[in-house]
Amino acid sequence: MKTFAHAGARDVQQAVKLSQDAHQAGKAVSFAGGGSDLLGLVKERIIRPDVIVSLRGLRNLDQVSAASGGLTIGGQITLDTLSRHQGIRQGYAVLAEAAGSVATPQIRNVGTLAGNVAQRPWCWYYRNGFPCFKAGGNECFSFAGENQFHAIFGGGPSYIVHPSDTAPALTALDATFRIVGPGGERNLSAADFFVLPRQNASRENVLGDDDVLVSIQVPNPRPGTRSTYHKVLDREAWTHAVVSAAVVLEMDGGVCRRARVVMGGVAPIPWRLPEVERLLTGERITETLAGRAGEVAVAGARPLSKNAYKIPLTRAVITRTVMDLAARA
Repeated sequence: MKTFAHAGARDVQQAVKLSQDAHQAGKAVSFAGGGSDLLGLVKERIIRPDVIVSLRGLRNLDQVSAASGGLTIGGQITLDTLSRHQGIRQGYAVLAEAAGSVATPQIRNVGTLAGNVAQRPWCWYYRNGFPCFKAGGNECFSFAGENQFHAIFGGGPSYIVHPSDTAPALTALDATFRIVGPGGERNLSAADFFVLPRQNASRENVLGDDDVLVSIQVPNPRPGTRSTYHKVLDREAWTHAVVSAAVVLEMDGGVCRRARVVMGGVAPIPWRLPEVERLLTGERITETLAGRAGEVAVAGARPLSKNAYKIPLTRAVITRTVMDLAARA
């Protein structure tokens, strides 16, 4: 493993400045919160930083606090803390469940929300040093190769799937991402934060080299809102979603007044299903309607040579999750 310098930042502005200075000196830089994903990338020589800027010393970025119209969640909160936070569990169950489903207890104890949202793909070609789009090359080896776990929506020219569990949940909650960088502060919706490969084949989000994802704000849930996260794995632990669904329903009795449905494990970004949302809105949730939602969810899917099984799996996940959530008291 390549040697590197460690720089601890006192605040966000200093973290940005440390990164800028290192880049201007021609050095490669990485930010580290919990560092669980970064450590693997460095050990496997997928990235080779000269300087690692630590965010662990940043004050108050590991807290959940009340904000105008909702809650602000610090980017450095651990996934374990997030999953057990009473306010999150009560008002934003989909996020608590998603955070609690990540990897293993050991990783959730150190992994952060910002790190989970911004982690790099787990495609085996990228993780094994192939010169693919994500590594700065000009080819996606999965397209004609081993693509069992790759995208059925939104792929091309890269066919990775977004690895985060919390990202679909945050998208379903209509979260806002607060970013601080050299140009100051900006706030982006999930729709503007995550980017498809056709926009930028080498990246999964809009974060620049000197940008820090500081915090995420979620709006107050409306009356009657209930939510959940359902994740299908290919083994029991320490793996990512083959298919997942983050569903938020605003219910009035048995009638859905508003819906947000976002898939994970099927696309290079959290994949929102607006047609499913429109189908459910204003309707009484029945088994028949939930089944139709599953059918609509897979319209437009474009499987690769070895992942067509994701189509019936996606259909079933949406049908089951919508029906189960609507049936809750």
